[in-house]
Amino acid sequence: MSEMKLTRRGFLKAMGLGAAALGMPAIPGFGQSSKRPNILLIMSDDMGFSDIGCYGGEIHTPNLNRLAADGIRFTQFYNTARCCPTRASLMTGLYPHQAGVGHMMEDRGFPAYRGDLNRNCVTIPEALRPAGYRTYMCGKWHVTRFVGKDGPKHNWPLQRGYDKFYGTITGAGSFYDPTSLCRDNTLITPLNDPEHKPEQFYYTNAISDNAVKYLRAHEQESPDKPFFMYVAFTAAHWPMHALEKDIAKYKGKFDQGYGHYRAERFARLKQMGLIDDDWDMSEQAGDWDRVRNKEWEARCMEVYAAMIDCMDQGIGRIVAELRRQGAFENTLVFFLQDNGGCAETMGRGRNVNENWERGVTNREPMAADELQPNIWPPMKTRDGRVVRGGPQVMPGADGTYIAYGRNWANVSNTPFREYKHWVHEGGISTPLICHWPGHVKNPGSLYRQPGHLIDIMATCVDVSGSQYPTEYDGNKIQPAEGVTLAPAFEGKPLKQRTIFWEHEGNRAVRQGKWKIVSKHPGGWELYDMEADRTEQHDLAAEQPEKVQELKALYESWAKRAGVQPWPLNQQRQG
Repeated sequence: MSEMKLTRRGFLKAMGLGAAALGMPAIPGFGQSSKRPNILLIMSDDMGFSDIGCYGGEIHTPNLNRLAADGIRFTQFYNTARCCPTRASLMTGLYPHQAGVGHMMEDRGFPAYRGDLNRNCVTIPEALRPAGYRTYMCGKWHVTRFVGKDGPKHNWPLQRGYDKFYGTITGAGSFYDPTSLCRDNTLITPLNDPEHKPEQFYYTNAISDNAVKYLRAHEQESPDKPFFMYVAFTAAHWPMHALEKDIAKYKGKFDQGYGHYRAERFARLKQMGLIDDDWDMSEQAGDWDRVRNKEWEARCMEVYAAMIDCMDQGIGRIVAELRRQGAFENTLVFFLQDNGGCAETMGRGRNVNENWERGVTNREPMAADELQPNIWPPMKTRDGRVVRGGPQVMPGADGTYIAYGRNWANVSNTPFREYKHWVHEGGISTPLICHWPGHVKNPGSLYRQPGHLIDIMATCVDVSGSQYPTEYDGNKIQPAEGVTLAPAFEGKPLKQRTIFWEHEGNRAVRQGKWKIVSKHPGGWELYDMEADRTEQHDLAAEQPEKVQELKALYESWAKRAGVQPWPLNQQRQG
């Protein structure tokens, strides 16, 4: 495995960071102070391993780069390959099936596939509240199938441990008029929200601004208490919506096509030491020379980059508020992503709205109190314009609904195989930045041991001094699956364990340097992740005994976790 190629000062220079990023005030070491840390957990949506600057990307992310330069970056951190299973797993420290979200937000009739957090798990805020933490969330929740204003709210954020919530209960939606926008327990619209009235509503900014608002309220209301804040951005999930001022920064920046930027990222990843010099790059998706509408295709990536840029700006505002309060030095910050780059084709083929194809371009405007229906895409904008998609429509504005597509997702996932949905490395690999002044002993360093988002719960419980419960509200709680990441902050090894995945029949096991993986409905492949993390050389035929050994572990775990064969029998009731 290659050692890090850049010194910390060299890394800062490469990321365009000034000397101010070099020093942070030290606080007493963990275990030497009675002051419990604040915890800020930030997650983005549908982004690849190499998109942000400190993981090899060309997108402008100075605030994340600065956190990385003064913190630690994991080179082998994992999610669960899909939005809501990742969120269920992240919030509970369990595998998603154990939390009741083995697939998506529908009830498939099995305990592991209810599409709703069960009562045999606790969330991070539920675990931290007894230790005196105030708890706040801004952004995408997406762990319950009950999203209507008159339906059950037992699994909305306030009922699962949060003191305050601003965000969306469901998943994807317009950045200009989000579906299921909510403040605390009340569904709202951008127009009737009494607390947030920007000149132009844009959801990424609304998430950041409300996070800052909650921090300021915390300073006034609970200055002597620590906080846990979960900021779940929807950037850069489709639709490709971004403000023109951010898109303008990237005009012409992706005109050279998929392969060019993939090769540049591959080289930077090696230079940074994030991948090994000896690994091969996975197969190229898409031939730029054969793209007919290059202007439209490049625009998709320009908007995608602008979405990430805007998110980074918001992270900068949140960090600036913590610095203003003098709280940043006692705050543990995590940044990670929910799955790999997304190959879905929403809005890229025929027009996403059949009304437009019938010649209907405008409909009745929506009232200020009228909620967007829980469908994707919305059929119209709030002022009544029909939403459009397809190559004849440039993405970015509120009347469009377009994804950036498989070929750009292949760039996002450089150098790995596959995408969101699948459990080859492109689907499950995420950056993880951990920043905690005085506790990260080698700022700017890389940590190479595998970790998984189930470890975030264990880490929060560990550093906060709270206790993970065996019972909660009269319900028996399943033991947490993760291990604390705290040793990594000092460069020490984590507790050894085996990591498992299953989503839509796609399966994987990671134990030490070995990984078996299966893309449904195919058989098992075997990879040596030290020699070949890009999964180019299948060793299953050469080492069938290793495959059988790991397969047995998978089958035992799958039974314990409640995994069912895919596709599910929807008639059975559990």
